[in-house]
Amino acid sequence: MPEQVVTGAMMMCTFGAAPASLIATSAPTTTVGGVPAATIMDFAPMENIPTFGMCMSLANPEVASATAAALGVLTPMPCIPATSSPWVPGAPTVTIGGFPALDNTSKCMCNWAGVISITVPGQFTTEIP
Repeated sequence: MPEQVVTGAMMMCTFGAAPASLIATSAPTTTVGGVPAATIMDFAPMENIPTFGMCMSLANPEVASATAAALGVLTPMPCIPATSSPWVPGAPTVTIGGFPALDNTSKCMCNWAGVISITVPGQFTTEIP
C-alpha cells in the first residue's frame, strides 16, 4: 500500500553510489506526523533532491568525459542531480496545495538517465508502552 512521503524520506538513484534524504519544500505548512509532507513538485535539484554521492551514468557529460580520459574505464564523478520534471505519478486521490501528494511508489527521472525512487517514506511511529 502506498505511503505518504515526508521530509527525511530516503531515496536512491539507479546510477548513484549512496542514498539521499528528501527535503520537502513545496507545502511547508502541511505536515504528516509533525514532519513536512512532500508533493510531486518537490523535485528541484539540490533543494529537494541532494547528491547521491558519485554518478556512474555515461549519459552524464562529466562521467563520459572522465571515462573517455581513462581510456574507457568507467570513472564515476560527483553526482549533481539533474531533475527537470515532477515526480510521477504521485497520489491520485490526495492533493496538498493543489498538487498530488508524493507517495513511495512515485519515481523522478534524472536527465542523466537515472531513476530516483523512494526507499523509505520517512514516516516513523513510536509506541509508548
